[in-house]
Amino acid sequence: MAMGLFASLIIGLIISQLSKIPYMSWLSVLSSQTAASSPIIGAAIGVAVAHGLGAKPLVVFTSAVTGALGYAAGDNAGGPVGAYLASVIGAEVGGLVASKTKVDIVVTPFVTILSGGLIGVLVGPYIGKAMTALGTFVNNATTLAPIPMGIVVSVVVGMALTAPISSAALCISIGIDGIAAGAACVGCCCNMIGFAVASYRDNGIGGLISQGVGTSMVQVPNIMRYPQIWLAPICASAVLGPISSAALGMTNTKVGAGMGTSGLVGQFGAIDAMSAAGDSALTIAIQIALMHFILPAALTLGFDFIFRKIGWVKPGMMKLGVAGETVSAAETYTTEVTPAAEITSATEATSSTEEKAEVEEVTKDE
Repeated sequence: MAMGLFASLIIGLIISQLSKIPYMSWLSVLSSQTAASSPIIGAAIGVAVAHGLGAKPLVVFTSAVTGALGYAAGDNAGGPVGAYLASVIGAEVGGLVASKTKVDIVVTPFVTILSGGLIGVLVGPYIGKAMTALGTFVNNATTLAPIPMGIVVSVVVGMALTAPISSAALCISIGIDGIAAGAACVGCCCNMIGFAVASYRDNGIGGLISQGVGTSMVQVPNIMRYPQIWLAPICASAVLGPISSAALGMTNTKVGAGMGTSGLVGQFGAIDAMSAAGDSALTIAIQIALMHFILPAALTLGFDFIFRKIGWVKPGMMKLGVAGETVSAAETYTTEVTPAAEITSATEATSSTEEKAEVEEVTKDE
């Protein structure tokens, strides 16, 4: 799902930022088709999910429709979660009849769309209600004093960005702005930059870029296996959120608040909001560098170091596959240990053979 989201919405946001550069406004035609409200996002998620499940080609192709239906069907759109559920159900049910009849070209797409589409339409309202409840919680948190508000908003919106829900849609729907939007953006940056640097030893430069300016959502499968890997970015969010809101008074726009460093949308939002508030260019540049990049990286690495020292986080837990599939720490451990185990077994076998030979020689001599 994360790969589908990255290949559509995130890349669309990056193109949207590029379209603001002089003489590149023609790119806006492309970015308008990959906006957060476009069912194209759901279609990309659907194909990615079906492919990840190993579905047959016809099911994969049809999952573009089920993903789009789950993402934006009905009055209450299900968003990424709705697209994921619709795609999973559609792919699994469609797989039961794929290549089983002589009219497969008709039966498989029909069954896939019917099952997945119904799930998308049925669960959409409930997902919409859950998002509304979360938005109400965040909106109520913005009325608190700057310090507790900074902690709550930074942590919750940051987690929403990494989780398979749309933090951008959440912030836009509640119209978050001012220092609350600034704290929200910092929380998102802590998750993205935090996971990017904490998993660098596992994923290298590719993982650094894809998570740092793409999306930390690619870590969701790993988080489901090892939820403790999320602690370091969350702790960094809790520390930097109130600093942003109470000490620095950083602001942002409702669009940039839920994006973090994804496509650098959060940084452009901070520039727009803080410039309008009268902050100098130097102040804006320093605060963005510190609060959106340097401190999220430093604090997350610090907390991650502590959690590794006490044994909560181990090498390989944040490993990403080439196509976004995760490799568990247990698999990494097995890969590393197996050769040593084989060598030990071979050594023991050799020693046993030599001992038998010596016994036979002694027996012959006697």
